Amino acid sequence: MKEVTIIGAGLAGCEAAWQCAKRGIQVHLIEMRPTKKSPAFHTGNFAELVCSNSLRSNALNNAVGILKEELRILDSLILKTADETSVPAGSALAVDRTLFSEQITKAIKEHPNVRVTEKEVTEIPDGPVIIATGPLTSDAFAKTIDEYLETEPMHFYDAAAPIVEKDSIDFSKAYFKSRYDKGEASYINCPMNAEEFDRFYEALIHAECVKMHDFELKVFEGCMPIEEMARRGKKTMLFGPLKPVGLEKDENHHPVAVVQLRQDNVAGSLYNIVGFQTHLTWPEQRRVFSLIPGLENLRITRYGVMHRNSFLCAPRVLKETYQSKKREDLFFAGQLTGVEGYVESCASGLIAGINMARYLEGKEPIVFGNTCIMGSQAHYITHCTPEHFQPMNANFGIVELKEKCKKNMRKEKICQQALSRIEQIKEMLDE
Repeated sequence: MKEVTIIGAGLAGCEAAWQCAKRGIQVHLIEMRPTKKSPAFHTGNFAELVCSNSLRSNALNNAVGILKEELRILDSLILKTADETSVPAGSALAVDRTLFSEQITKAIKEHPNVRVTEKEVTEIPDGPVIIATGPLTSDAFAKTIDEYLETEPMHFYDAAAPIVEKDSIDFSKAYFKSRYDKGEASYINCPMNAEEFDRFYEALIHAECVKMHDFELKVFEGCMPIEEMARRGKKTMLFGPLKPVGLEKDENHHPVAVVQLRQDNVAGSLYNIVGFQTHLTWPEQRRVFSLIPGLENLRITRYGVMHRNSFLCAPRVLKETYQSKKREDLFFAGQLTGVEGYVESCASGLIAGINMARYLEGKEPIVFGNTCIMGSQAHYITHCTPEHFQPMNANFGIVELKEKCKKNMRKEKICQQALSRIEQIKEMLDE
């Protein structure tokens, strides 16, 4: 009998369980709730949505919209249920969170190939396993995973600057240059005159921040968010990340401040805003940072954050199939792997579930590849630089577009390419 143990009944764990069970694999799904509760959860149901009830855009000119369509094509339980329990939300897909989790719980528990155990797991079981315990993995199990994978502790506080899509930068205002022209002109520079700097400064110091918890205050001091730096004096940033010296466009150019962006991925489609770790709310990041000349229409693919992160350093420990590099019958899925967002977690669970079933059937796991959205996130988390790895949402910047096209056609071409790739995979799975 082919059997897999899946630990965690969140979005990723439930999707992985569904993909395995529908392929005839016996699934033992273990969830610690409601036996052991977490403060973030309110029920004992599976796939509980802790934050928003929105799964974001349905539009096919949006990366997460395409990702949803990919999931629908591959018979995702999560997307099927979301569609069935949707509530009006414009172009977004939002759900009745209670009906959504209840319906998924019912589907999983009633599947003849699934048995459920409610208990906390503190050791990695022998045999085929998918771990999908999420960012609130219990301390005991987190310690076990860290020790087994010989990786850094999963629980730590970190700071990250926003990452933006290069295509959203206005190069009639921004330009490439390295400070004092040393080496290649590898930085994008956004200069400000006095009036622009004053407007940005005032917006920054008065912007709304995420409420701090007591346990974060010490780290807050050590990481120095850009807004805190600004509050310590108007000129403080000018001797730090906004220092203009050596970044003049030409000899007649004398900016008061310069914001720099550094390339963040191999393809050169993503750039992070240097020194802009922040605790601003996400809407405020969009509002305030769009005051930077050249970033008026910025598209942020990863927001700046300062908080407790719980995830694996995927580039060190995972394969693109979501298998552990250390043990081929051990898979990981969900936010624990470094994907960010409800739909992204679901997609990782789908790939892990499909590939676990294939592993148990003696077939080669499928590498989805970075020409589709769900494959591009698997590729990103396992190929980026380990030292700078941070979770990321689905976005166009990490997708490889094989066909050259005009900029205004790029999203449409990515959509066509992505869905074509998923149809190929579906045919492969149906063989």
